[in-house]
Amino acid sequence: MTTERRHDIDWLRIIAIGLLLIYHIAIIFQPWAMFIGFIRNDEPIEDLWTPMTMLNVWRIPLLFYVSGMGLYFALKKRNWKQLLVERSKRILLPFIFGIIAITPLHMYIFQDYYNMPLSYYPHMGHLWFLGNIFVYVIVLLPLFFYLKKHEEGRFRKGLSSLMKHPIGPLSITVFFILEAVLVKPRLFEMYAQTWHGFILGFIAFFFGFLLVYSGKEFWQTVLKWRWLYIGLAGILYAIRLFVFETITPGYLMAIESNCWIFGVFGFSYKYLNKPSTLLSYLSQAAYPVYIIHMIGLYVGASIILPLAIHPMLKFIAVVAFTGSFCYLIYEFIIRRVNVLRPLFGLKWKFNKAEQQISILKK
Repeated sequence: MTTERRHDIDWLRIIAIGLLLIYHIAIIFQPWAMFIGFIRNDEPIEDLWTPMTMLNVWRIPLLFYVSGMGLYFALKKRNWKQLLVERSKRILLPFIFGIIAITPLHMYIFQDYYNMPLSYYPHMGHLWFLGNIFVYVIVLLPLFFYLKKHEEGRFRKGLSSLMKHPIGPLSITVFFILEAVLVKPRLFEMYAQTWHGFILGFIAFFFGFLLVYSGKEFWQTVLKWRWLYIGLAGILYAIRLFVFETITPGYLMAIESNCWIFGVFGFSYKYLNKPSTLLSYLSQAAYPVYIIHMIGLYVGASIILPLAIHPMLKFIAVVAFTGSFCYLIYEFIIRRVNVLRPLFGLKWKFNKAEQQISILKK
């Protein structure tokens, strides 16, 4: 079984959140940004959306896959009570806090920028992802613990055997195709607070767990066939871009999405599965940054968009501002103020005396 620390999975979580920041910043340079509650630049950069259309079919499913994989490793070290407590602290508490205190803040900035009446209302905003994940944990926990107790059973052996072949990982795409055909999302990439996003996320989370559960066979397969998966994804993206003008039928997007993801898994397994000081720091920072990044984005947009400079310079400036804002808030406030750490998914930082008491209790 795969029990060692998987640094490549940690890196993928960090990279996916980094791409999320870039993606959200790109939205403010699209003519339709205000329709989904984003501050909009008066001069759009529609060409900027071309690479974003490549990202938007797999960046969120990747995070769901990685979250399912993370639960596998958490389950290896905890019983069901410990896991529920740990996930409640790490997911539910930041989710509730974010609804009350974080998402209303960037909407205040939006309202102020457009001279709207200021109003407060709790809402999920970009934190919908956390709500979905917590539901998946609650629903799937009994099944996952059952699988944990039967690690040497026929199911796992059959799954491992299936994952030895390049068609093995692709076979699970059938479930994503069925979701796209049955749910019929208006846009495949509309994940936030939709049934499509909830069901697709559930499938990806479930199979994220199973892929790690299957053992090293999956990783050896995506390592060996990574170029095949990336090549298939590239062909499907080219068809989507040049034949369908970026909007292909949902079943094709489901296949493309998983091909990108399996290719990314293969490359990350080859090149990123190694520890580093930078990884240790970013692994801690990624979650708080995800929670606060929309505030930094809206503050940066409200300052930079009115400037009389080229739109591409504005984009670069907003990226730099958002990244700097998130780093400073994390490094000098969230990370160092102990009472805030649990609200952003970090563990309480014990002093030496508390650490000794904790050790004695164990």
